[in-house]
Amino acid sequence: MAASPDVSADRVTLPALVRGAFAGARSSPRLARGLWNLATLRPGSKRSIGALLQRQAKKTPHAIALVFEGQIWRYAQLNAWANRCAHVLQQRGVVAGDTVGILMENRPLVLAAALGIVKLGAVAAMLNHQQRGEVLVHSLTLTGPKLMLVGEECAEAWSSVTAIKKRPRTAVLWDGEQAPRGADRLAPLLSAAPSGNPRGVESITASSTCFFIFTSGTTGLPKASKMTHYRWLRGMAGLGQMGLRLTAQDRLYCCLPLYHNNALTVSLGAVLGAGASLALGRKFSASRFWDEVRASDATAFCYIGELCRYLMNQPPSAKDRHHRVHAMIGNGLRPEIWADFQARFGIDNVSEFYGASESNLAFVNGFNLQRTAGFCPMPFAVVRFDPDAEQPQRGVDGHLQTVATGGVGLLITEVTDRTPFDGYTDPKASEAKLLRDVFKPGDCWFNTGDLVRDQGYRHIQFVDRVGDTFRWKGENVATTEVEAAFAGISGIEQAVVYGVQVPHTEGRAGMAALTLSGPFDGDAVARALSRRLPAYAVPVFIRIKAEQETTATFKYRKVDLKRQGFDPAQVSDPLYVRGSATGGYQPLTDEHVQALNAGQWRG
Repeated sequence: MAASPDVSADRVTLPALVRGAFAGARSSPRLARGLWNLATLRPGSKRSIGALLQRQAKKTPHAIALVFEGQIWRYAQLNAWANRCAHVLQQRGVVAGDTVGILMENRPLVLAAALGIVKLGAVAAMLNHQQRGEVLVHSLTLTGPKLMLVGEECAEAWSSVTAIKKRPRTAVLWDGEQAPRGADRLAPLLSAAPSGNPRGVESITASSTCFFIFTSGTTGLPKASKMTHYRWLRGMAGLGQMGLRLTAQDRLYCCLPLYHNNALTVSLGAVLGAGASLALGRKFSASRFWDEVRASDATAFCYIGELCRYLMNQPPSAKDRHHRVHAMIGNGLRPEIWADFQARFGIDNVSEFYGASESNLAFVNGFNLQRTAGFCPMPFAVVRFDPDAEQPQRGVDGHLQTVATGGVGLLITEVTDRTPFDGYTDPKASEAKLLRDVFKPGDCWFNTGDLVRDQGYRHIQFVDRVGDTFRWKGENVATTEVEAAFAGISGIEQAVVYGVQVPHTEGRAGMAALTLSGPFDGDAVARALSRRLPAYAVPVFIRIKAEQETTATFKYRKVDLKRQGFDPAQVSDPLYVRGSATGGYQPLTDEHVQALNAGQWRG
């Protein structure tokens, strides 16, 4: 796909920035509000999510706050519901600093409960309802909830916990008719609870922890990152008010799981910060997405990159532009489909951002440029990185070195009083993410674990996760760029690229797991990739999969793919190999495997 006239894959240009700034002038009051909130917010200030909701409910009590499957809740109603949740928890002994676990699928009660929990100064542990057994027990152990709120739809997940003898013991409030033994039903308690604001909300400081957000677990057991009111409010100001710039008349549709930051922080923050309304979806469906957007009368939505790709893979429809959406916010929109996505669905503004659950900074595409994760005014650096050692490179003076504009390197962000690193529940895991003595003795920087391109003018473009980038034939290969090269090749619906070990060779050879929408033509695919990629980046192996394994937030699970490699003993799917640097893909035979294992293959 051709780059836009103003923004290449490598650089941001001054004319594009100027045009973006002028275009953003129309929403300057919202931009100014975000800048003011960022400038005046301090970790020790008495500002919190609960206080924000209370002020909004007092200011516009009859404005719609939440929409779900045809039902609406106005700000006064949502605030009262959160208050009832808070009072029920208080009656059960929950106080500031305690943790309350939430195990439910997307529905309004999750939001009301989370808001009620943080009004007490307590912490909502947003558990992944797709976890089971030991993994879910691990998440409970990390966060140690004093009380659990469990939805009836998660009965199977909860029973997988109670079946394990060595598990944290916790009281349970059950939302449903058939409460298991030892659990109390939540609904009657809520009906009898008062709806007034609980005491002490205005005294909660921004530095207090409000949520535990779990990593997606693509590479092992999840970690629980701490989200403070301070970082949540900074996300509201920077991503919502400065980036998306909703008005009170806007409605944002979100079908991402509420245990994910794009839903709980980005979407809810953008809505509360503007006094807008949130249209909550139960779950993402590519075939129903636009119907649900139209039914909710949404003017914006929150995405992650794979969601957009799934929507692009749907058959074109005459109704593709029949909606009121003018803006979208999220992360991971692939550069190769960016312009086509906007053109097909008629969306004016893409507020792509970069951030992570545990990161102390975020970038946002505030100037509505294409193919960029945006800019950040706070201290960061893009430094040279050794993909073999999977470590940043230090110079002869022992310090890290930055890349030139247009170069790719490891993104690191400085840890300061204004940009603290809140870390995980595990102190060892927190310390492992920090780099010290980076540019001068005593300084401290957060290691994002992401490779990005320095686009200039304090903008970056995401390139790859550390560990996904691999080295082959002496060159670094970014899996995202190879995956992008598969886009538009006839018959290929999805491509997941990773590096695999080959006996008696240095580095890792490229391999792609493909899902197909038509027959696989190995010669045609090899020719297309050769036109789009350097020779060393063209995958050596192909695996045909009926469907790809993803996390709940649609990130590809690559751990098993890497481990299984091209071993026919572990892979029942069709496998192909490229026999030479100029040839096509041919079925992998026993003779190929024997040659590979003996170090006699010369691909």
